[in-house]
Amino acid sequence: MDEHPDDAVDVIEEMSRNVKQDVFKGLRSTLRNVSQSSAAELLAEQQRLLFTPKDDSAQTTEMMGTVLPNLNEVAFYLEQAGVGLGREETQRVFLALKHLVESESLTHCRLWGKILGRESNYIIAEAETEYRDEEEELKQSAEEAPEEEKEAEAKEKFPVPRSTYKPPPLVPKEAIGTGANKYVYYVCSEPGLPWVKLPSVSPAQISAARQIKKFFTGRLNHQLLTYPPFPGNEANYLRAQIARISAGTQVSPHGFYQILEEEGDESDEPSQVSYEVNPEFEGTPVDEMAKSLSTWVHHVPHILRQGRCTWVNLAAKQQKDPNEDEEADEEDEEEHDEPEPEVGPPLLTPLSEDTGQKLFNIFRFQFCFELRLI
Repeated sequence: MDEHPDDAVDVIEEMSRNVKQDVFKGLRSTLRNVSQSSAAELLAEQQRLLFTPKDDSAQTTEMMGTVLPNLNEVAFYLEQAGVGLGREETQRVFLALKHLVESESLTHCRLWGKILGRESNYIIAEAETEYRDEEEELKQSAEEAPEEEKEAEAKEKFPVPRSTYKPPPLVPKEAIGTGANKYVYYVCSEPGLPWVKLPSVSPAQISAARQIKKFFTGRLNHQLLTYPPFPGNEANYLRAQIARISAGTQVSPHGFYQILEEEGDESDEPSQVSYEVNPEFEGTPVDEMAKSLSTWVHHVPHILRQGRCTWVNLAAKQQKDPNEDEEADEEDEEEHDEPEPEVGPPLLTPLSEDTGQKLFNIFRFQFCFELRLI
C-alpha cells in the first residue's frame, strides 16, 4: 500500500493465490494448473479420425480396391529390399490416402514417396482426376496479369526510350493431364493432417530446379533465395523436383507394359502415347533382371531441355510487335533460322540406352538376399 504500484489488482490476486495454495495444500485437484497438450497428443487426436469406421465400409472397401492399390503389399516387397516407412507408419499413411480418395473423388491414387525436410517432412500422394481444374489455371494467369498492367501504365505516364533488347519467349506450360502435369500431387506432413494440393509445374520451374540445390524446410509457403532465382516458393520447387524424379527413376521390367494403340492416333510424341499392362507378360528370370540393364525400361516420358515432355516451337508462337518497322522484321526473319525440334527417347526405352549410363553408375541392381546351402 505504501508503494502504490500500477498493477495493484494483479499483486493482490497473486497474494490471494499464494494464500489459497498454503491453506488448501492437500487439495491439489482444486488448484491444479491446466496441463498444456504436447505436439504428440495433438497429432494423436488428429490421427484418431483415421481409425474411425464408416457405415458404408463394404462399399468403400470395394471401391478402394480399384482406386487405391494395396499399400501393405507394396510395403512388404520394399521391406525385402531393406527400404520403406515401417509397418506402423505405412498403415497410417494408407488410412490417410483412403480419406484423400473419399474427399477429393479421385479415380486413381498411390503413395509417391516421402521427402525429408529440416522442420517437417512431406508425404506425397500421386492422383488422377476425371476433370481438369481450369479454375486453378485461371488463378495463376490472373496473378501475372496485374504486373503486366502496371508496367503498361508506367510506360504511358513516363515514356522512356525504346529498348532494342528482346527477352526470350516464355515456354508455355503443359496442360493439366498431359506431360509433366499428367498427375496431380497432394502432400501432408503427417498422416491425419490436411492434404494440400500442389500447383501445376511450369517449364521455367523445371529448368531452374535443375540448376540449384536446396534443402526442403517443410513449409510450402517458404520463399527460396537461390541463384539463379527460382520462380516460385517451396511448393513450386517441390512440384518441380517431383516431376524430375518421376521422369528419371520410374522403371519397369521389359514387357510388363505395352503401347496402347488407339484408332486415329498417329502422334509420335512420348507424352501423347499411352500404355497399358501387358496381360501376356510371363515375367523375367531374376538372374537376368539383376545383371542386365536391358531388362528394365522407362515407362514415363522424358523431360526435354525445354522443361516440357513435348517440344514447342517458340519461334512460330512468338508474336510480332505492331510498333516495329517492317524492315526490322525482315532482318530478324533472315537472321533467325528455324529451330531444330528436340525429341526425347520413346517410351519403354531400355536403361542400357541412357546417355549418362556410361559416365555414371545411375542404376544398380542386386539380389536382396541369397539362400546358401550350409
